[in-house]
Amino acid sequence: MKKQTVIVTGASSGIGLEIARYFLERGDNVVINSQTESKLLQVYNELGAGQNLAMVTGSVADKAVGEKLAKTALEKFGSIDVLVNNAGIYENKPFLEVTEDYLDKFLNTNLKGTFFTTQSVIPQMQKQKDGVIINIGTPLVYHAVAQSPSTAPISSKGAIHALTVQLAAEFGKDNIRVNVVAPGLVRTPMHDENIDNNAGMHLINRIGEPQEIAQMVHAIAKNTFISGAIINADGGMGAGHQL
Repeated sequence: MKKQTVIVTGASSGIGLEIARYFLERGDNVVINSQTESKLLQVYNELGAGQNLAMVTGSVADKAVGEKLAKTALEKFGSIDVLVNNAGIYENKPFLEVTEDYLDKFLNTNLKGTFFTTQSVIPQMQKQKDGVIINIGTPLVYHAVAQSPSTAPISSKGAIHALTVQLAAEFGKDNIRVNVVAPGLVRTPMHDENIDNNAGMHLINRIGEPQEIAQMVHAIAKNTFISGAIINADGGMGAGHQL
């Protein structure tokens, strides 16, 4: 497999951190991003602060951050081969309590962050006639849970699923592939220590590990015949539950 340059947003913890680690350990160049500089610097050092690692601080809700990620990847490594749009936020709130500002919070980070970070890397991928974008979605787009009201974040994630298919269609001619990985419940700092109580949400009756999502993202990045796909890495959650 050829050495690739990989941009991972939201890489200071959880799934994003493990995706960055997984690519680094297999010899790729990685540019990591998070909006909190102290946390990102800590992760940069944890990952070895080597020659094949770079970091860019800032929220992807700011279009300039995506542009800086693309510029950094090109200046340091000379290509942009993979973009993993992992940065995202999620909360529960009943629909009737959702305000315009609250909805905008999710649209800005989740949808606009993915939209404009992708826009910043596509021109280089067109020049290369090669590239892959992997968006992190959720099986909850198609599979609602009544006890977990989350219309605001799920609306933004549903838009990301739709965006993925549209991008795959528009840029397939340039050999640019665009896919979604939709994780189930995964053991990350986003969840508390009671997460294992929800194991029955998955047919395999356990919670996922961040490394398992990283493994799927890596496999899609390296397989040049997958595009326009929404791939669940969710322990069977999209298919049913272990009640």
